[in-house]
Amino acid sequence: MAAKWIEALTGSLEQKKQYKQAKARIESLPEPYRQVAEAQHRYYMYYGGVTDGDTLVQMFTDLADLWERAAIDGTPVSAIVGDDAVEFAENFAQAYAGTRWIDKERARLIEAVDKARETEK
Repeated sequence: MAAKWIEALTGSLEQKKQYKQAKARIESLPEPYRQVAEAQHRYYMYYGGVTDGDTLVQMFTDLADLWERAAIDGTPVSAIVGDDAVEFAENFAQAYAGTRWIDKERARLIEAVDKARETEK
């Protein structure tokens, strides 16, 4: 009963556990993969704006998978990221089409403009 009450306030405890596992996998990567994966993770915390916990956990799990495979195969970072690190990161994030914070703000903006237009008529 207490766990359900806590989850109602803080979100899914299982999602938090999965997120921490993905973060630990990233932190355990060898260099230079860890450096890039951590930078990408940080970027997503600002850029991604994903509001759905399941989507966010999946994105970070897949991020850990990507860099673990690259480290195991010895694939150079540049072969994965290419010439534009930002473009790579944003394309990666776009594959996770969960609801984002900006989607809510876009809807509010559209609603405000629509109401303003109605009063002009």
